[in-house]
Amino acid sequence: MATIQPTILTWARETAGLSLDDAAHALDLNPARGRTGGERLTALEAGEEEPSRPLLLKMVKIYRRPLLVFYLAEPPKTGDRGQDFRTLPGQEQKYDPDLDALVRDIKVRQGIIRSVLEDTDPVPLDFIGSVTIEVPIEKLSALIAKRLDFSVEHFRSWKTPDEAFTYLRAKIEAAGVFVLLLGNLGSHHTNIPVEIFRGFALADPIAPMIVINDGDARAAWSFTALHELVHLWLGATGISGGDPADGVEQYCNDVAGEILLPLKELRKFPIPQNFSRKSFEATIAAVSTFAAFHQVSRAMVSYKLLRAEMIPKEVWSELNRHFREQWLQFKQQQSEKQKAADGGPNYYVVRRHRVGPAILGLVRRSLDEGTITYTKASRVLGVKPRNVEPLLAMRGSL
Repeated sequence: MATIQPTILTWARETAGLSLDDAAHALDLNPARGRTGGERLTALEAGEEEPSRPLLLKMVKIYRRPLLVFYLAEPPKTGDRGQDFRTLPGQEQKYDPDLDALVRDIKVRQGIIRSVLEDTDPVPLDFIGSVTIEVPIEKLSALIAKRLDFSVEHFRSWKTPDEAFTYLRAKIEAAGVFVLLLGNLGSHHTNIPVEIFRGFALADPIAPMIVINDGDARAAWSFTALHELVHLWLGATGISGGDPADGVEQYCNDVAGEILLPLKELRKFPIPQNFSRKSFEATIAAVSTFAAFHQVSRAMVSYKLLRAEMIPKEVWSELNRHFREQWLQFKQQQSEKQKAADGGPNYYVVRRHRVGPAILGLVRRSLDEGTITYTKASRVLGVKPRNVEPLLAMRGSL
């Protein structure tokens, strides 16, 4: 059997974001022969010992790396995940091991989907990378709405933000873009906070993809979807999240905001004469009502008010802080309710909602035509091979 290079073991652990002691604990490396688990792992990474096959398979799972990677002669180069739009030019990318693993998973799924589509001689999507940020915001927002056949009035007619998002998602997927809701690596233990990432865009003329962190508020999903769609129009692959850090992020925010809430409508928002504590409370109530009517998040409304210079930055920061605290409290309450309730959402319904109708339909057709294996279908759907058919047969979504 090929020898495992010690540098691979160190690289795999470090890119998983684990210290020696944490990794040893996760790998069940217990104290033995007068050495702690961490010391035993140090010996393995120094090349003094060779990992057993069972231990190597544990590393595959804990470090979230395929088995073949451990047999490489040297650590592979960092994969191209596109630009990190959360940082300013020249700054280092914000590394998070779970996010890095999620991006790798998304790229594998995209690769499988692309290979399936290429067998059908697809026509490349002409809007991918068709514009620059020099295009006026109003012009691009109108162009995107027209291409999607998107009606903001229809969007607002739905009873809930989730229903409104389902309408928008259907329009985006009809245009040839796959939209996924993924905020972890398959379990709540790996939930990635929205402060780390809100969305991700993979610009590709055959199989473009948008990933939305489903750990965010549902009222924010539509804005994120359009924000990432603008990235595709720009031909820009990368990660979004946090405060807009550069011109591209701000531009994507402005275009997405103009589609969902045109500036001419925002001008109708009642702004108080002076921002006292009493008027601030009134502003919170007004933003909440305004956001609910337009089926958008309160954070989006406050951001647009800032960009339109209708409120000062200090008020915007305070509004953001207040809305964030309320959202965290709501999530905590929902988590406690779910624990108290018997069971939870149906496994298959949740996963159907995450991958979306476009991918479900493509996988179903490909299996029927014999152009994809159940192993590859399971990778695309994010389930085990034995769960593929039950998932595809299930009806309904969250």
